[in-house]
Amino acid sequence: QFVTAVLLVPTLVTVIWMSAFGGSGLDQAREGIGALADGISDSSLALFQMLEHLPFTAITSFLAIALVLVFFITSSDSGSLVIDSITSGGKTDAPQSQRLFWATTEGVVAGVLLAVGGAAALNALQAGAVSTGLPFVIVLLLMCISLMKGLFHELALIRIEEAKT
Repeated sequence: QFVTAVLLVPTLVTVIWMSAFGGSGLDQAREGIGALADGISDSSLALFQMLEHLPFTAITSFLAIALVLVFFITSSDSGSLVIDSITSGGKTDAPQSQRLFWATTEGVVAGVLLAVGGAAALNALQAGAVSTGLPFVIVLLLMCISLMKGLFHELALIRIEEAKT
């Protein structure tokens, strides 16, 4: 159940989303329809430029904004939960006020970065996130190898048990 809910469902939704809307955007660009025909001048508006030429523009634009908000809010909440757990020594039942503090601090820092540095600060933040993600990829690959070794070990133990019976 966990694998289905965490890995398969989001992957399936992403594939459907990218196929439907990505395909529509590519078709519009190829056929010279709308603002996408001239190339993407502002990537933050590309989704809405594509949705302009589809039916139910107001509804799909509202849903797109709602989904982006849910993504950012969920990501922020997850980040606050992790920071709260780390600073409380691994406790999962830390005081609610502590988590509120970290969520507020995270929001204030993001707001100050955007207000002071604007797009340059955002680009620097993105570059930093990508740079810190590289070592994590190596850790994840090692974890995948460890998982495979563990699964093969368990399979060998099951086969030994079956052979005894």
